[in-house]
Amino acid sequence: MKYDVAIIGGGPAGYTAAERAAKKGLSTVLFEKNALGGVCLNEGCVPTKTLLYSAKIYDSIKHAPKYAVSAENASFDYPKIIARKNKVVKKLTAGIRMKMKEATVEVIAGEAHIQKREADGTISITVGDTSYEAAHLLICTGSETVIPPIPGLSDTEYWTSREALLNKELPTSLVIIGGGVIGMEFASFFNSMGVDVQVVEMLDKILGPMDRELSNMLQAEYSKKGVKFHLGYKVTGIHGTDITIEKEGETSTLHGDKVLLSVGRRPVTKGFGLENLQIEPYRNGVKVNEFMQTSLPNVYACGDITAFSLLAHTAVSEAEVAIDHIAGQQHPMSYKAIPGVVYTNPEIAGVGKTEEELQAKGIPYQAKKIPMAFSGRFVAENEMSNGVCKLLLAEDGTVIGAHLLGNPASELIVIAGMAIEKGMKAEEVTRFVFPHPTVGEIIKEALL
Repeated sequence: MKYDVAIIGGGPAGYTAAERAAKKGLSTVLFEKNALGGVCLNEGCVPTKTLLYSAKIYDSIKHAPKYAVSAENASFDYPKIIARKNKVVKKLTAGIRMKMKEATVEVIAGEAHIQKREADGTISITVGDTSYEAAHLLICTGSETVIPPIPGLSDTEYWTSREALLNKELPTSLVIIGGGVIGMEFASFFNSMGVDVQVVEMLDKILGPMDRELSNMLQAEYSKKGVKFHLGYKVTGIHGTDITIEKEGETSTLHGDKVLLSVGRRPVTKGFGLENLQIEPYRNGVKVNEFMQTSLPNVYACGDITAFSLLAHTAVSEAEVAIDHIAGQQHPMSYKAIPGVVYTNPEIAGVGKTEEELQAKGIPYQAKKIPMAFSGRFVAENEMSNGVCKLLLAEDGTVIGAHLLGNPASELIVIAGMAIEKGMKAEEVTRFVFPHPTVGEIIKEALL
């Protein structure tokens, strides 16, 4: 049972690495104790976006009269929405299994445990009583939900994203602890479904490191929709359906039929024998170089385990870099243009530097900002709505940041991301011919 490459974890990093390695002629084994696709496909990115799309369709029907279309008695079937989500996940996980089979990847369903690294570098791994050996190891174990030490929490039937996605009945009211990306996406969904939603966030803004101006605009949009925000508050206790929060020494109590925890995620570093390798740590994960190597040169780490960018698309890119390096191709991982997207309605997306980051470092810049309404296509498709396109330029005109609020920000942000990655100047971007009418033209309009 000897392989060129062994991979622990079948999420975006793991299955990407496995397919790429096998297609490069490397004998590959992939260990996954739960389901292929990892958190992203089974209880994260894909299922939440499936639910959010149902919510978006429902919102569109409710607001159809704005577009001179009659749509009366709009309704939804929540159990069927959940069933469709499950169907989508099942279809995509089956697709990954087929990819692994076609690439001749050996997939082992079970909990892998690293035993040791031999003197010649060979890594020994066991699953139950079966042993495996590999010349190279990729650790792609992902992350898990952070459960904060809130008094009374252990006695409360709270939700994490997993339970929220599995639940087949809507609560009457929901208190979301954490106003980051996960919290806001669930706030968006449940608000659209008619649930009374409150969001508690310790920071003075939602969406953490994302552009403050656009985050504030999104918060205002959801406040109009009925979501209540409690910013700068700490949750000090949960007792049944009562949630105690505190700010500047003053306490108050919120009520929610359900409590959803979304205060962040942390790398999974325990339970698979990582301690037997004694590799160098970084934050609460493991340290890697530009080729995703750990302090042991034949042991690589990709995805959330690196404790750097807990995003599926980052994990995929890291896996590609790692496998290419094993195969003798050296191209370093670049984090200069990693897009961040929040799939609320409207969407918000950012890539590169933010104004707050540049100001904190004293880096001079120029901001180019215009309303999304400068795009004819946006006006045609977003009645009574607005948004913003903000592009940040260095002193020499190089595009170094981009932040968009308005649909479809998730699709447009990649245009700016490519410009940032390639170090393009504004005048270079404006020479591209954008199709008309498209919302994407807003990027060119902002630069001009």
